[in-house]
Amino acid sequence: MSDRPVVTMPGENLLPSDADVDALVRAEHGNPFSILGPHPDGEGMMIRAYLPNALGVEVLDRTGARVLAAMEQGQVPGFFFTRLTNQQPYLLRVRWAGGEQVTEDPYSFGPQLGEMDMYLFSEGNHRQIGRVFGAQPMEIDGVQGVRFAVWAPNAKRVSVVGDFNGWDGRRHPMRLRFPSGVWEIFIPRLQPGDRYKYEILGPHGILPLKADPIALATELPPGTASVIASPLDYEWKDEAWLQQRKARQSLNAPMTIYELHAGSWRRDGGDDGRLYNWHELAERLIPYVVDMGFTHIELMPIMEHPFGGSWGYQLLSQFAPSARYGNAHDFAEFVDACHNAGIGVILDWVPAHFPTDAHGLGEFDGTALYEYAHPFEGFHQDWDTYIYNLGRTEVHGFMLASALHWLREFHVDALRVDAVASMLYRDYSRKEGEWIPNRHGGRENLEAIDFLRHLNDVVATETPGALVIAEESTAFPGVSKPTNEGGLGFAYKWNMGWMHDTLKYIQEDPINRQYHHDKMTFGMVYAYSEHFVLPISHDEVVHGKGSLIDKMPGDRWQKFANLRAYLTFMWTHPGKKLLFMGSEFGQWREWSHDRELDWHLLDEADHRGTQNLVRDLNRLYSQEPALYELDSDPAGFQWLIGDDRVNSVFAWLRKSSTGHPVLVVGNFTPVVREGYRIGVPVDSRWLEIFNSDAECYGGSNVGNGGSLAAEAVESHGEQVSLSLTLPPLGVIILRPQV
Repeated sequence: MSDRPVVTMPGENLLPSDADVDALVRAEHGNPFSILGPHPDGEGMMIRAYLPNALGVEVLDRTGARVLAAMEQGQVPGFFFTRLTNQQPYLLRVRWAGGEQVTEDPYSFGPQLGEMDMYLFSEGNHRQIGRVFGAQPMEIDGVQGVRFAVWAPNAKRVSVVGDFNGWDGRRHPMRLRFPSGVWEIFIPRLQPGDRYKYEILGPHGILPLKADPIALATELPPGTASVIASPLDYEWKDEAWLQQRKARQSLNAPMTIYELHAGSWRRDGGDDGRLYNWHELAERLIPYVVDMGFTHIELMPIMEHPFGGSWGYQLLSQFAPSARYGNAHDFAEFVDACHNAGIGVILDWVPAHFPTDAHGLGEFDGTALYEYAHPFEGFHQDWDTYIYNLGRTEVHGFMLASALHWLREFHVDALRVDAVASMLYRDYSRKEGEWIPNRHGGRENLEAIDFLRHLNDVVATETPGALVIAEESTAFPGVSKPTNEGGLGFAYKWNMGWMHDTLKYIQEDPINRQYHHDKMTFGMVYAYSEHFVLPISHDEVVHGKGSLIDKMPGDRWQKFANLRAYLTFMWTHPGKKLLFMGSEFGQWREWSHDRELDWHLLDEADHRGTQNLVRDLNRLYSQEPALYELDSDPAGFQWLIGDDRVNSVFAWLRKSSTGHPVLVVGNFTPVVREGYRIGVPVDSRWLEIFNSDAECYGGSNVGNGGSLAAEAVESHGEQVSLSLTLPPLGVIILRPQV
């Protein structure tokens, strides 16, 4: 190249150095804006463009009507330059083998992100990352296009690649913003719907193409590209719901949650049918949930995830709803429809870990960026996933903004945070010598604890009335205690201890239950240590554990009776309720994400009876303040009989805030018990308002004829008592007639 003519202008060469051009050709130039685009030189300006495989380029005026100059080819094919005598806006008309392209020059636009955006991002406190970073369609200087911004501080060069540039990383290298490590570029005339990724030159070479961590939309799996999305522009109609939400989700309100997997609740065509989209799901799911009387649905993660078999818990797009079910607008419409039917929406959200797929967050810029570098901190052996380094301010802020994104953009009512226990402890599921202590030498993950506290404080401030719920299985203190009292600040904690104990009890043959009696009573020892949700979740009906009905002992009749008794026990125990789909009608098969529930079972009376029972339990629960108002107050519960292990009978009172009592009596043996005396606090006729053994539920219809009067016989410290008939494997609920 040494024999080329040197064309010079005052103060600057028209052609850059060979080293600069070589770096562009090799896609290694870290500062392409210093070479490409317009560069004023006094009155005129030099224009340079690198367009590999272009046959020729002309510079047009802003209107496109007049040719200002034909660009010359520089040191290498595809590198073009010219000089205009006046500084002015311009267009490039590029001649490709396949046709012409007219566009503004991406390198004619100045820095895009404001200093405050950079500052807040680096500080870990940018609450609007989803509206600022990633791919944002916008108008700059009267030009429509898309602004891209991605954090990759250790990259030597980052390019946007996509269908629009032949996935060629030489075409659109980005500008690095110091000191934040954010790369940005505005590419004119791109449209929502275009696919893209980032090509990153890391410290040790080119990386696999990376999806955008802050993509608002994605390709349908198995495709892994990010998709340019228009900002969500949905006209919400749920103002009345949002105004009532704080009261409807308070500690003293009824809450029954129907947990479901959107891809396997129902399918179009049965087991092998296609997935319903959000609109189709809403048409079928919402009437069902309303009819069944649940107050909320909880969706297993609907953020984009590469592998369907992870059920969404190994996700890579913390800002994008899965393309499996539609786009962001469709999901917003689904949430709105739920709200207008009086149903709250809870999303499972996963800030603990992420999968190792090559297009994902792992080694994002060639270094451990989103994850801890050391495998003892950054790799989860149980799940073969990376662990978020929440001690890094940018990662902390990224996850904080993701939580707010779902709550704010989609009006979601609560986030259920998955795998909190794995976040709290550095030695979680690790052997001695396989974990790194915190700075005090302890096992707590201080950075994750700080993050969770910050998350809960920010959610309370920025989305009032929304809840954050912890799936947490350890004895970590104060999970649902306010942060200003030293707690983590969650609204609720899943009561995993209650779930494990009571399931262990109900799986025992009734003849052995007397030896496990305390499994049913122990939960009350700590019932007020946290604000609890009682969860019978998807985790209990997979991986060989058997479905809920299949856990029950005995013949078919006894299995259903046990299931009905267990669900009634759960609905009358302090704590909000969560039930996984299919359990409400006694699904026999373990849940599989690849097929719909066995709805045909509802043709059988005992399955239909179980469904009727859950429907009626929800109705009774929502209408009877004693069953929910004092969930978090010991004054709302009183054992009457907690020690009759010989008969496997339990009896307790639930009380409303006004002291109105409801009596619950459970008999967990298949023996009818007549004349079973229980002291009661009100001398009145007591109405039997629920009986899990009722014929309409598939039971034997043993009971107390609808009501019975209290008798002046002292029992259990009370002046009056009831002489009850207890149905086999049944739970009855009574209240005084007023």
